[in-house]
Amino acid sequence: MKFKLRNILESKPLLLKIFLMLVIGQFSYAQEVGILKYDGGGDWYANPTAVPNLIRFCNENIRTNIDEKPDNIEPQSKELFSYPIVFLTGHGNVYFSDDAINNIRNYLISGGFLHISDNYGLDTYIRREMKKVFPEIEFVEIPFDHAIYHQSYDFDGLPKIHEHDKKPASGYGLFYEGRLICFYDYESDLSDGWEDEFVHNDPPEVRLKALQMGANIISYAFKN
Repeated sequence: MKFKLRNILESKPLLLKIFLMLVIGQFSYAQEVGILKYDGGGDWYANPTAVPNLIRFCNENIRTNIDEKPDNIEPQSKELFSYPIVFLTGHGNVYFSDDAINNIRNYLISGGFLHISDNYGLDTYIRREMKKVFPEIEFVEIPFDHAIYHQSYDFDGLPKIHEHDKKPASGYGLFYEGRLICFYDYESDLSDGWEDEFVHNDPPEVRLKALQMGANIISYAFKN
């Protein structure tokens, strides 16, 4: 088979060019990210400048090459599988249909990654819906020696961006067969820290920590 493929490519330069274009195209597309457009009435579109700002930060600081305009992806869409990482945030209700549940499960089992950022008021709903996706596993708090906290930037704890209920910031995860498939920041509000500075008037050092932790999440997702 290898010999035949080599002969075909050597004898037909056009096929070789098309083959390389497809490979390069797949590699480039593999660095896109998406925002999950869920049902239920919650504001999935919250923090509109957050992910574009995070992408820009990653492109400038950790050598990614991500399109600065993320796509909005419906959880039941087959397009979900084109993205190595998707983001979910909001304040209110989240609802996944049966098709969405099956699709998200298959996506995450197949190598995809989901980052959930509680924008305050999301916790009850997202835990309920993710339990439908993975009834057999639970969210667990991720220890600070886990690799997601030590990519391009080292953290000894999840950055606390906004106070909310004045609880400590916690990073929870879903692990499937030993692999971290979902990172959930709770009482942290990382995605608020990625927003344009004027939106929340967070101090520059707070925004920087949020962006650095976000870059770690993207880096981890791309590598794993």
